[in-house]
Amino acid sequence: MKIRTLLLTLCLLASTNIMFAQANKIEFEEYDLDNGLHVILHQDKSSPLAVVTITYHVGSKNERPERTGFAHFFEHLMFEGSKNISRGEYPKIVDRAGGTLNANTTWDRTYFYEILPANELELGLWLESERLLHLNVDSIGVATQKKVVTEEIKQREDNQPYMSFQREIGKRAFKVHPYRWTVLGKAEHIMAATDSDYKNFYDEFYVPNNAVLTVVGDIDFDETKKLIEKYYGSIPRGDKEIYRPNLVEPIKHQEVRDTIYDNVQLPAIFQAYHTPKAGTKDSYAVEMLATLLSGGESSRFYTQLVDKKQLAIQAQSFPLPYEDAGLALTFALPNMGVELQDLEAAMDAEIERVQNELISDKELQKLKNQFEANHVSSNANLDTRAYNLAINYLFHKDANLINTEIKEYLAVTKEDIMRVAKKYFRKDNRVVLYYLPKLQQK
Repeated sequence: MKIRTLLLTLCLLASTNIMFAQANKIEFEEYDLDNGLHVILHQDKSSPLAVVTITYHVGSKNERPERTGFAHFFEHLMFEGSKNISRGEYPKIVDRAGGTLNANTTWDRTYFYEILPANELELGLWLESERLLHLNVDSIGVATQKKVVTEEIKQREDNQPYMSFQREIGKRAFKVHPYRWTVLGKAEHIMAATDSDYKNFYDEFYVPNNAVLTVVGDIDFDETKKLIEKYYGSIPRGDKEIYRPNLVEPIKHQEVRDTIYDNVQLPAIFQAYHTPKAGTKDSYAVEMLATLLSGGESSRFYTQLVDKKQLAIQAQSFPLPYEDAGLALTFALPNMGVELQDLEAAMDAEIERVQNELISDKELQKLKNQFEANHVSSNANLDTRAYNLAINYLFHKDANLINTEIKEYLAVTKEDIMRVAKKYFRKDNRVVLYYLPKLQQK
């Protein structure tokens, strides 16, 4: 989120946010069913809504190199219907109940949710239990979603300018870990997979002992627990060993550079630095460093590259905090007549400034204000609260990070930011891609 404001305004906002956060600690209850399903309940009666989410600890990193894209494929297949829900009826049922629903997949997890009127809570719990116990993994649904998913790969990665960057960076940054392929996977793997391949994937990963069920909103705990036991208590625990890659990507000591000729009008630079996995002390400092570089129009990239030197029309830095590792990406589009080499040198110069000079007290305070504001806003809505509770438990086995993680950001010092800039933002620890228009290819 971009924040443009004076330091005084940020300080006042942050003070308000701190008081709000302290006065509104998110209370919740959690427990496990006998089948291993972890349940998190949070009550908020401020609006007559209930949010039901289920998060599966499966993403693209759990796939095999010759069968990529399965986790994202199941994000789609989960809407095909079940033993008790006709094909194509799932979203219609939610719509008729006055609710909304969606799903998304990353390298590390798959997330489904419904936002419903509170009196439709039982409906939401039933719908997700159907996905978990009775999903249709049949030839009709598989064939339908093969067409949908391969078309999405074409539209999102192949036909959008620059959007192949995740694929191109991933396969160069990771040589060992399965983060080397994208969440969408390869179209040829999706098409070549058999119905039994998909059925085996479902049986392995979409089981209670690999999931977190979160219910948030205008709920009664006792009644909700009864409904959860009714719809989930009898679902059998998965009996297959769940595949968790234990591969560790070696530390890099050599820069990787390449040129990608793409259907783009303007050239661009992408840089990707290897960083630590999410939840580590250094990962918080890396996030703050990325915000220092491009968090708003008073950030260093914007003020120096866009505004003052007018070398770029856009410059950004953002982390990808994977569960097992991390990447910090920087990206810039050059201004008219600016050579990519000159823009890259200016980007590197800004990083070198952080490596060699402590940031100011004013900049550090601004960063902390931004993260305090983001902490409050990320928990403002029922759906984001449900997500944060689920993810904190899934990855860190600590749902209470929803209340305490902000302390990790506020504990980051100027010295920490300088240290991680030196440790991770090294030229021999990065991938650099120049994107050029295909017309320039010789």
